Amino acid sequence: MTQQGVRWTAEQVLALAPDAASRKAGSKLGAAGPWSEAGSSDEGTVWGLCKGSGSKPYQTVIDVADSTGPAYKCSCPSRKFPCKHALGLLLLWAGEDGSVPRAQAPDWAEQWTAGRRGRAEARRTTTGGASGDASGDPEAARRRAERRAERITAGATELEQRLADLLRGGLASAEQAGYGLWEETAARMVDAQAPGLAARVRELGAIPGSGPGWPVRLLEECALLHLLDQGWLRREHLPEGLAATVRSRVGLPGSADGPPVRDRWLVLAQYDTADARLTTRRIWLYGAGSGRTALLLSYGAAGRAPELTLPVGLAFEAEVASYPGAGQLRAALGERFTAPAPAEIRPPGVPPAEAAARYGDALRDDPWLDAIPVTLARVVPVPDGDSWQLCDADGDLALPLSPSACSRPGLWRLIALSGGGPVTVFGECGHRGFTPLTAWPEGVGGAVGLC
Repeated sequence: MTQQGVRWTAEQVLALAPDAASRKAGSKLGAAGPWSEAGSSDEGTVWGLCKGSGSKPYQTVIDVADSTGPAYKCSCPSRKFPCKHALGLLLLWAGEDGSVPRAQAPDWAEQWTAGRRGRAEARRTTTGGASGDASGDPEAARRRAERRAERITAGATELEQRLADLLRGGLASAEQAGYGLWEETAARMVDAQAPGLAARVRELGAIPGSGPGWPVRLLEECALLHLLDQGWLRREHLPEGLAATVRSRVGLPGSADGPPVRDRWLVLAQYDTADARLTTRRIWLYGAGSGRTALLLSYGAAGRAPELTLPVGLAFEAEVASYPGAGQLRAALGERFTAPAPAEIRPPGVPPAEAAARYGDALRDDPWLDAIPVTLARVVPVPDGDSWQLCDADGDLALPLSPSACSRPGLWRLIALSGGGPVTVFGECGHRGFTPLTAWPEGVGGAVGLC
């Protein structure tokens, strides 16, 4: 059962929006005008009828007590999840101005909620009973794994030769060759069943001619790719943790086989990245009891939002299991015991100097790591020429913001929240700088998403 006594904030609702257009459209529907027969129940169901362009209003119902995050159903034709009507209804509910009173759910809302909760319970029951019967033939699995390893080894060997040819011919030749050379090499890595190598090769193809200093950046990335190749070719000689990291970076799938950790997990941040084939959702969690930070990954086909949704600033009790690899923070969400609900939890922060030191330490375990999650305590956003930095309010050091962070609207939300004073900021700290994802004001105040 959701904690109905404390409703979400508008910021937590808007963090669910699949894109900026949905956020803007949903905000316009967050007023009582277009809604009728809206209500909410103690069981965590919110419903309402929204006037649209047709003669019949859209029926919108939301299950905010679902342990995987809110679930939605709307009779509108939108393919976005949540649609603007669901966002608008949640904003209206979060306002607590009496527009969404406690009531008995209508039949159409009650039937949907009962049906989906029943199906979820049936899936949990059948999954628990069938998991031991689907192990398959271990000998056949071993042979498949050996064949794939042989293909990856052949691909890594070929890639080493191509990198050597590039260096012999000089980096200037990379700009003249164009992107076709890199795409063809990436395709060879896909054939070798090494998607991790393919992705890194495609990233190399975008560097030549990308601006001042591109030869240095290309050489750095080639060195990291060479290191990953050599790590795979000599994986038998690596410590098990680092060998697991190499397998993951090459693109071999792994399973979350670490012991499950039960805790009350705070949702620190949620954001999506997309390419032509896939939308990837990253959700950062902080365990209030364990002090651990964990990363959940969820995927959706191109153009569709991933299924897992956890609004920033909410907390829930659940089990989380880690994936293998030295210093890896990726985890799988296991059994959930409570629905996400508002919480006053905040992660402890560190000064900028310690954040940079932590990233340096993490590179020993994973040299290919772009960034680590870290919370900065008492920092002030300050302009730095054409860019920005987060300055230690109690010292003389600062972290520069990453170029991507400086181009996002979230930067201005952070500046407004600070008002020239110190704030607590969670984000990703790496070689490109610090990317702020969530912030808290000094003293009392909820999380503000910056993604």
